[in-house]
Amino acid sequence: MTYLEKSGPLFGRVLIALIFVLSGVSKITGYDGTVGYIASKHLPFPALAAIAAIVVELGGGLLLMLGWRARLSAAAMALFTIAAAVLFHDFWAAAPDAAQNQMIHFMKNLSMAGGLLMVVVHGSGPLSVDRQD
Repeated sequence: MTYLEKSGPLFGRVLIALIFVLSGVSKITGYDGTVGYIASKHLPFPALAAIAAIVVELGGGLLLMLGWRARLSAAAMALFTIAAAVLFHDFWAAAPDAAQNQMIHFMKNLSMAGGLLMVVVHGSGPLSVDRQD
C-alpha cells in the first residue's frame, strides 16, 4: 500500500470534516443568532433544529475526522448538507443581487455531499478507528 493510499483517506476526511466542525462550534458560540436565522426561514422548532445541526456538524465532523462510525456519520452529514442546501440556499427564490451567491453555496453543499458519499461507499481508510480498507 502506497503512502497516498494509506494517508489519503485520512487527509480527505479531515478536509471534508473541518468545515462542519468549525460551523458547529460557530453555531454554539452564536447560538441565539443560529436560532434566529433558522426561525427567519419559517422552519418549525428552530431551537431544536439548531441543536440537531450542532450535533450533526460538530459530532459528525469529529467522528469523521477520527474515522469512527465514518460511513454512518458521512451518510448523516450528506443528508444534512443536501437538506441545508435546499432550505437555506434557495437561489431560485433569492433576490437577483443574492442569487449568484446562494447558487455558489448551494453547489458547495452538493459538492460536500458528494465527498461524503465517497466515504459512505469506500469507508474511512486504514488510518482510522474503523480501519476500513
